[in-house]
Amino acid sequence: MNNFLFVSAENDAIPDCKAGGMGDVVRDVPREISKREDRVHVIVPSYNRLHKNGIFKTKLEFSLRGIPYTAELYEVIPKRVDKNITHYVIHHPEITEGGIAHIYHDDPTEPFYNDFVKFIIFCTATAEAIKVGAFGDLDIVHMHDWHSAALLFIKTYHPSYQDLKKMRYVYTIHNLAIQGIRPFYNNYASVNHWFPEIQLDHNALMDSRYQDCINLMAVGIRFADAVHTVSPSYKEDVLLPSRRPEFIGGESLEEDLIRANNEGRLFGILNASNYGNVREAEKGYLYRNTVKAIFRWLQENSKKYKADFLAHTGEKIMQFVGNRPKFIVSSVARLTEQKFYFLKRSPEAFEEMLARLNEIDGIFILLGTGDPDYEEFFRHMSYHHKNFVFTNGQSEDLIDSMYLETDLYFMPSLFEPCGISQMLAMRNGNPCLVHHTGGLKDTVKHLKTGFAFSGDTYDEQIKNMVKSFDEALTIWETDKPTWKKIKANAKKARFTWEKSLDAYYESLYLL
Repeated sequence: MNNFLFVSAENDAIPDCKAGGMGDVVRDVPREISKREDRVHVIVPSYNRLHKNGIFKTKLEFSLRGIPYTAELYEVIPKRVDKNITHYVIHHPEITEGGIAHIYHDDPTEPFYNDFVKFIIFCTATAEAIKVGAFGDLDIVHMHDWHSAALLFIKTYHPSYQDLKKMRYVYTIHNLAIQGIRPFYNNYASVNHWFPEIQLDHNALMDSRYQDCINLMAVGIRFADAVHTVSPSYKEDVLLPSRRPEFIGGESLEEDLIRANNEGRLFGILNASNYGNVREAEKGYLYRNTVKAIFRWLQENSKKYKADFLAHTGEKIMQFVGNRPKFIVSSVARLTEQKFYFLKRSPEAFEEMLARLNEIDGIFILLGTGDPDYEEFFRHMSYHHKNFVFTNGQSEDLIDSMYLETDLYFMPSLFEPCGISQMLAMRNGNPCLVHHTGGLKDTVKHLKTGFAFSGDTYDEQIKNMVKSFDEALTIWETDKPTWKKIKANAKKARFTWEKSLDAYYESLYLL
């Protein structure tokens, strides 16, 4: 029996600990491992809240900033109990929650300032928990994104944690663009401030662009025994330099990734989706769940500043209760440059798509929160286009209804390491229209399981996005047999964790 430790900022196996797809992966991969009779421990920060109903396990005493620190390890009860899996959180008062999903901070003036502090404390406490045997004798430590990469720094350089070198370390890149860059010196959130006893190896740790800074994403890539991208096509993308906005590739880490690939340490393995024990949604509740969510949001103090817009959205939705549209396009995503750059930069293209949709008595429903500039852009579009409905919030019930009851799922990501939304939509027989990049290449096949657009230049990409949208609507209008076949193929497509875990074991875990 192998003994695994998963170290992450998110874990959707426990309540209220997810901001994106990483939480899904950290929930699902341990479940698949447990089926193979291996043991898994999963640890995340408590964010000053997740430990409150937990079971205290032990105190963790260590040194940071040249002074003693004490953190607490708690076992927490998951949403679903699985054999051979135990979930933990680490609590310390300085490991605070942020404003993004009550997990991450948004630090516009000093990027990663608050998150660096809390994840340094979390990683050091995790190193101490490993050292004192809180998880037994570990074989493999599997870390996720920059938030856990400091563990590799600690086991490599910290004199108190040299015993951590005996196990194998796997590092998964979920979002290469978020790299955790902070100064080496002269800042509270700097490496030297937290580890004054360590002589820093600048060449091994530094960011190639900002040579007075550590890049924790680079540390993960350079120091792990195996590095994993979450789709095969994204692996190929990140080996090439970025050419914004036409192409998002290695984001200045391509040389590190090429080196890892040449050393046989880089693997592209597709994330997967669940096809059993799925949370069931009932048909016929799309508009009810929208209105229900809106009334709930209107009562929240945090939503007061957009109460007028929520009322506008509710009024718009009520028009469709008695006069149902014939075709619904939907999108569910965090509102960021990655997800909706094409629409915000080229609103005229978006308006052309809405006009085409209007010709078939169709509407576009978008659900999400995120970047204030993107929220404002979509609020503006909703005020000016009667068939664009922007539900500016988050609701699990509404998301389920959108995947189930809409006709075409739209995912125009500028880049996409893997993507889970397209898999969830396809699982419900909802064809997707996607930008053919990263994991979307590996999951959506044009005119077979959905629709795709690409292009060598931005102008080509925008032109082809509108063209593919028109093509999808034209097939629905004039060629129902082909539309039904694409829907059926989308629903039959399977991206299983069982298959992906075979690749994990063959190329990552058992080398």
